[in-house]
Amino acid sequence: MASTQLFWPVSHRDDDFWVCMSCLGEVFYRKVPMPDCPSCHGVSTYEGFSLEAIRDWGTEELIAKAVAAQQEAATLEPPIESSAPVEAAD
Repeated sequence: MASTQLFWPVSHRDDDFWVCMSCLGEVFYRKVPMPDCPSCHGVSTYEGFSLEAIRDWGTEELIAKAVAAQQEAATLEPPIESSAPVEAAD
C-alpha cells in the first residue's frame, strides 16, 4: 500500500515557494512535506523564495516543478467571489 505524503501548511508570505536546500531539487507551493524531503530526506532544510527568484537561479526542472505546483494549487483553491453584486453606474 502506498503512503500519502503529509504537509505542513505555511502561512502566506511574499515567498510562496519552499525549496529544499539540501538537494535543490524539490519545491513546494505554500507547504512543506513532513517529516522530510521526499527526494533527499533532509529535515528542516527549506527556504522560502518567490517564483521570480527561482527563475533567476533554479534549474529548468525546478522552475517547471514550481510552476506546476502553483497551477495545481490554483485549481484546488475555490475562486474568491464578491459578497455583493456589482452594478454598473449610469
